[in-house]
Amino acid sequence: MTIVLRSIVAICVACALVCLAPAAPAADPAAIKAAIERGSKYLIEQGQAADGSFSSQVGPAVTALAVTALVQSGTPADDPAVKKGLEYLLKFRNADGGIHTPDSKVANYETAIAIMALAACNYGGRYAKELQEAEAFVKGLQWDDAEGKNSDDPAYGGAGYGSKGRPDLSNTAFMIEALRSVGTSQNDPAIQRALAFVSRTQNLEGPHNTLPHPAKNPDGGFYYTPANGGESQAGTLPNGGLRSYGSMTYAGLKSMIFAGVSKTDPRVKAATAWLRKHYTFAENPGLADAGLYYYFHTAAKALEALDDDRFADEAGTEHDWRGELSDVILARQQPDGSWVNGNKRWMEGDPNLVTAYALLALSYCAATP
Repeated sequence: MTIVLRSIVAICVACALVCLAPAAPAADPAAIKAAIERGSKYLIEQGQAADGSFSSQVGPAVTALAVTALVQSGTPADDPAVKKGLEYLLKFRNADGGIHTPDSKVANYETAIAIMALAACNYGGRYAKELQEAEAFVKGLQWDDAEGKNSDDPAYGGAGYGSKGRPDLSNTAFMIEALRSVGTSQNDPAIQRALAFVSRTQNLEGPHNTLPHPAKNPDGGFYYTPANGGESQAGTLPNGGLRSYGSMTYAGLKSMIFAGVSKTDPRVKAATAWLRKHYTFAENPGLADAGLYYYFHTAAKALEALDDDRFADEAGTEHDWRGELSDVILARQQPDGSWVNGNKRWMEGDPNLVTAYALLALSYCAATP
């Protein structure tokens, strides 16, 4: 009995020591800065082609994302690599204001990301004309009355990959972010129409979403699209409910905040409750490692927009999300400075795209709380 009691005491002491031990230190600013420098060097020296492009085989979108990531994470806008990237990007300007390949099926996606790249480099208004025309172009692609969609239609207010594409939350979120990056008011009709679509991608019943999907899975998270009968990249429940998942829930939260929805709004409260329940950077909740770096950069944007330095999980444990996210990203950096996802879904086998996502995420992690 004495031996057993001693063993129990020893275990309790060990547990107490573990509980009292300081948490592993989060990545410090110097480590984040070094990782950003290595990632930027990879993009400039190995990722960029002689014509200024990044992954040109898929059109201009990755170039735009890489330019945005470089500038937002500290590379000067007048750096030769950035200037070459912008020159390449502007070769895709069209008479309609869009910045996309001819006959592109992803014209909204390409133009929205191009807007963010140009906006990041628009010192002195040097790209004011291009941005004004591109803004009008993406607004014109939004599903609204012009497409025969009234405000009750599930597609209303959304944006898809292109002019004919079914609207989805990811592309609508990029559109909202692009418009806000050029100073479009949160009260602008295009953004408020987009908010109507975003609200219908949430598994939350209420005045902003009267579709049948939330009743089958009322968890407050977000799915891919309510259009065409509804779809979630995470699949469906046995009862037909659309599964919520991490990347779209952060995209939905970010979009609502950019559209002026307050933290006390039931939609924001339900979204944050879902994210508290599923708080992690070990995976993209609901999709495992699929779209992981898209998840990282979207989460960083959303948490920055939420304007909370610490984020409490469902148990009430507060997390230094910047430190925890940066630790995960730094641990995944490749020896050559790049990042890549072993799961190649949604092009995350492309180190240019994934490195851009990682740099964008780190730029928010490096922000002073």
